[in-house]
Amino acid sequence: MQERSGPLVGVRIIEIDAIGPVPLAAMLLADMGADIVRVARPPSAGPGDWEDVGGDILHRSRTVTYLDIKDERDRGSLLDLIEHADGLIEGYRPGVMERLGVGPDVCLARNPKLVFGRMTGWGQSGPMAMRAGHDINYLAITGALHSMGKAGEPPPVPLNLVGDYGGGAMFLIFGMLSALLSAKKTGAGQVVDACITDGVASLMSLFYAWEPKGLWHDAPASNLLDGGAPFYRCYACADGKFVAVGCLEPKFFAQMIEGLGLAGRGYDQNDRAGWPRMEADFEAVFRTRTRDEWGEVYSQTDACVTPVLSMAEAPANAHNRARNTFVRFGGLIQPAPSPRVDEAVLGITSSSKTEISDLIRAWSLPES
Repeated sequence: MQERSGPLVGVRIIEIDAIGPVPLAAMLLADMGADIVRVARPPSAGPGDWEDVGGDILHRSRTVTYLDIKDERDRGSLLDLIEHADGLIEGYRPGVMERLGVGPDVCLARNPKLVFGRMTGWGQSGPMAMRAGHDINYLAITGALHSMGKAGEPPPVPLNLVGDYGGGAMFLIFGMLSALLSAKKTGAGQVVDACITDGVASLMSLFYAWEPKGLWHDAPASNLLDGGAPFYRCYACADGKFVAVGCLEPKFFAQMIEGLGLAGRGYDQNDRAGWPRMEADFEAVFRTRTRDEWGEVYSQTDACVTPVLSMAEAPANAHNRARNTFVRFGGLIQPAPSPRVDEAVLGITSSSKTEISDLIRAWSLPES
């Protein structure tokens, strides 16, 4: 076992191999020092081995062992490991773990302190619980997808940051850590039902609070934060690249229009009737210089104007370099562990393959 550091050192979690939110949640927990074993299906057992989905980044800093849970002997080995674990996370459809013989009742009977984390798109119950789905589908029924994009056009296809990772992985982690704290205090484990649609709905709380007060219109590109405001959106530059403008506050807005040379135009920032003129002016001026030229104009201001960088450019950004936001490990540029904690220097460790017997032996040793 590799030596670990971080606030979660000593926490042992079993990750039943999956795609979507589960591997990111496991990666973040491992980055914080948790000892995580990823249980993957042997290649000989058929489809279901997700080695290429997570790659060397999403599967970093933890051990993998191969078990066919349908096999009685392998299932027994998994239960032996569960006996010494603090938590387990899985991403199957409802009922699959029960059919495999390792559902919450079985696992908690074996280890009453276990926190059993379940990650699904639609939840463990409800009329859609057993249906297939992906990030875009989960966003669609929460009001989130409808709120994105331009008026009169189909909503854009977003990256799976909002659903899988925001409403899924982050809520799974939050639920797991809450239940682990409870188990430490009470000695009783519990089941965490993390559901992407529930999580995304929770992320929409601000907009559901604003809408009945008339502060949010239930239509895309008609609000302050959805591209409707000319001072909170992206603009094309002379070289075909883009800048992001986010000057919501009046003092920041003043610095933005000063940089554009438009300070004398007499804009009333919050007068919606003047937004079309404002947008046309901004579009025309931003197209007169390149993205990086505008980046330099605003580099020492609070105008909230920043270049839109590609994935290839982001690691070389001066701010990202200064904070070591990206690191090179195993020949790959990848995001560094986050958030940072004072008590430990967090690092990335190599993934490794370990026999289940060695894991059970190691986890059975008394804690020092």
